[in-house]
Amino acid sequence: MSEGGKGAEGEHNDMDERRGLHERGMSEKRAGKDNETIERTSEFSFIPARSIAFLYSGLSRRKSALQLVWAVAASNAVVIFQWWFWGYSLAFSSTATNGFIGNLRSFALRKVLGDPSPGSPLIPELLYSFYQMEFACVTVAILMGALAERGRVFPAMVFTFIWMTVVYCPIACWAWSTNGWAFKWGVLDYAGGGPVEIASGISGLAYSWVLGRRSERELRNFRPHNVSLVALGTFVLWFGWLGFNGGSAFGANLRAIMAIWNSMIAGAMSGIVWCLLDYRIERKWSMVGFCSGTIAGLVVATPASGYVPQWAALVLGIIVGAVSNYSTKLKYFLRVDDALDLCAEHAIGGMVGLLGNGLFADSAIIALDGVNTSAPGGWLNGNWKQLYIQFAYVCACTAYSFVVTALIARGIDCVPGLHLRATPEEEGMGMDDAEIGEFASDYIEVRRDYLDWTPTYNGKADGDSDSPTAAGDRHGVPDVEVTHAHAQNGSVAMQQLNGKTANGNGSLPPISEKAETRSVSS
Repeated sequence: MSEGGKGAEGEHNDMDERRGLHERGMSEKRAGKDNETIERTSEFSFIPARSIAFLYSGLSRRKSALQLVWAVAASNAVVIFQWWFWGYSLAFSSTATNGFIGNLRSFALRKVLGDPSPGSPLIPELLYSFYQMEFACVTVAILMGALAERGRVFPAMVFTFIWMTVVYCPIACWAWSTNGWAFKWGVLDYAGGGPVEIASGISGLAYSWVLGRRSERELRNFRPHNVSLVALGTFVLWFGWLGFNGGSAFGANLRAIMAIWNSMIAGAMSGIVWCLLDYRIERKWSMVGFCSGTIAGLVVATPASGYVPQWAALVLGIIVGAVSNYSTKLKYFLRVDDALDLCAEHAIGGMVGLLGNGLFADSAIIALDGVNTSAPGGWLNGNWKQLYIQFAYVCACTAYSFVVTALIARGIDCVPGLHLRATPEEEGMGMDDAEIGEFASDYIEVRRDYLDWTPTYNGKADGDSDSPTAAGDRHGVPDVEVTHAHAQNGSVAMQQLNGKTANGNGSLPPISEKAETRSVSS
């Protein structure tokens, strides 16, 4: 070969080498950006699990508000330990091939470092495990709403560890592990319609069923004690949810932006629809109604936001706003006191989103991350079988969550010292006073021993067949209207308060001071 030929070949090799170095540098730069993105969204995903505590606190009575904050915070601590201990391994172990649950290959996060993650080859597994831990924390935080005003917190923490192990980890394995049966079958579940939403909502329904309904006294006078906290919790939750859904694209890419847009659209439309449906009946613009609808919209976006175009997110937001609103009546039909509507908002919303993927999933949207370029999509792409795949997955998650959760709760309830429910005296006192010893709102003007009075329900006591089975409407007007007997002169008879009748002028009797029972030793 001539010198000129050798020179040209050497120049060509140099160019190839420079091109290879440039591509490697660009790949490393992109990987660095993706890692930084997931780190940030992991931090954002930390927010929903904690803001749920304020949402639940505002929705409950004042005397049991702090207990729910404590339950959410403590259950998150249990989840963090469980996820590190064996939760991640049971959900995402790469060597388990049974399709149902992982093994203990990654026990205590052993061998979890820089290998490509199950979610994306661009994300190291150690970072992926941390991100997925926040999903688990959010799920259990939602589930803690089932304790409202009657559940004991210590048995709930024992339940949390067991439930994470035998309910959440298997369902997460089905949907997201590369060896899970649902993943292999082609189920489309973007950010947790099954593991997060259906599992928490249906499990909350099962837990509430095992606990039993609250007393007549608690059901008759139910109102959110602080709607401002409800709004604050919802808005902070909305902010964190954008990281929750956006981060599930596992990179700084257009699919993440699409997921954020879809979450915003679905949340906004669902909030408007829910509020309009409430206004149609009450002629009031309910803040709690708007917040409930917004959460339902974010829930429907959880499994769908990374799969569907923006117009489909608008359609799903409208649908879930109506469906979840009417689903709040299911607890009366099922005779289960689902105090905070976990089933209606989370389980039903997750189902609508998953089924929506069967109809509206678009392969072009999925391919925006630059990784999943061969996904089949749903009916929009002529993939007609996707709908029944999604439906079967919804049925599997629903049945498994309810049955196994009910069995766990029943089993724990039979253990001495781990009874799930508080005593009637503790419920009347309030769970804050009975279990926490501190209070969300402590007013000097109102003594803690002054119980809120509740009129008898048409002269019937607790346990009567036609007494309500669940709490009244959270929006300010009870679902079951209480009518009182009228005196012959047409005036409304005053109900008794702690054995005392009202004064003749219609005012309540004065509160007598309690005698001091403690003696101060000299």
